[in-house]
Amino acid sequence: MKAITVEPMKPGSARLEQVPDPDLHYGSVLVEAVAVGVCGTVVEISEGNYGWAPPGQTRLVLGHESLGRVLDPGPASGLKQGDLVVGIVRRPDPVPCPNCAVGEWDMCRNGQYTERGIKQINGYMSERWRIEPEYAIKIDPTLGILGVLLEPTTVVAKAWEHVLAVGERAFWEPKTALVTGAGPIGLLAALLGKQLGFDVHVLDRAQSGPKPEIVRALGATYHSCTIGELGLQPDIIMECTGVGPVITDSILALAASGVLCLAGVGHGGAVPKLPASDVASGAVLKNNVVLGSVNANKRHWFKGAEALARADRSWLARLITRRERPENFAQALARKPEDIKVILQFSDV
Repeated sequence: MKAITVEPMKPGSARLEQVPDPDLHYGSVLVEAVAVGVCGTVVEISEGNYGWAPPGQTRLVLGHESLGRVLDPGPASGLKQGDLVVGIVRRPDPVPCPNCAVGEWDMCRNGQYTERGIKQINGYMSERWRIEPEYAIKIDPTLGILGVLLEPTTVVAKAWEHVLAVGERAFWEPKTALVTGAGPIGLLAALLGKQLGFDVHVLDRAQSGPKPEIVRALGATYHSCTIGELGLQPDIIMECTGVGPVITDSILALAASGVLCLAGVGHGGAVPKLPASDVASGAVLKNNVVLGSVNANKRHWFKGAEALARADRSWLARLITRRERPENFAQALARKPEDIKVILQFSDV
């Protein structure tokens, strides 16, 4: 079968090649790939920034945002042929640490977890893949190809869960949420914020293109200014850019008893020189919390699937701005200004 592979830590090594059919050790459920999302992680692995091949191998099959159709459900999986499924990405570490032992592998304490398409397990950018039944999430069939959005939705489902858990440490009546960044993570964070009943504001650099109208169609407010120019004191900020100055501005803008969730992983961005003690004092005096959130465990995959099932299908469809075939994977890896979510489509739904 064909798969898109890379030699980790070697720039320019990504290629579409013939590889053996997926081995049974990957799981008893055999799946035909429908689509795989392309995100910053995939691009960075293909650029040689990180990534780990499976033990004893030199190449890694890319892709962790999956959507597939069950070809063979195997014994006692609860699935049937034709079901649309998405594969969970992370696997618990083998020790296991206390968190992995109770199924919270997203909170792994020792870093020995593995991840499909990222760390030591082949990913989903292949014509067929296998998966263990307990790591296959069945999705609402009416979502169709939009089910490929599930993995990034699980990331923000976890982030919202943790923000609300932290905020509820004391009496709290949050009303306003700011999302910084209108990429896939930011827009999906805004979607869940609206589903939770918040007055959602989204801030991004784009002044034209699809993003402003997509935000407005959600019933949220779009801004392309700086955080300081907003005139808001958000109760919740979902920071999805990873950009240093935006993070700093977010800390300063947060309302008293507010929660700032860092959900974006960035690289660089000059931060203005601010006295750290003054910034910390402001957070102390306002009882603010800053937390980081990444990945998701199984309950977040279920929550994410429920959120997508409740969402307007036409709105979700606007997030997928480009589809490429596997043989054009290089174009999919090349980011364009108007891109939101790019997918590789292996087969029809």
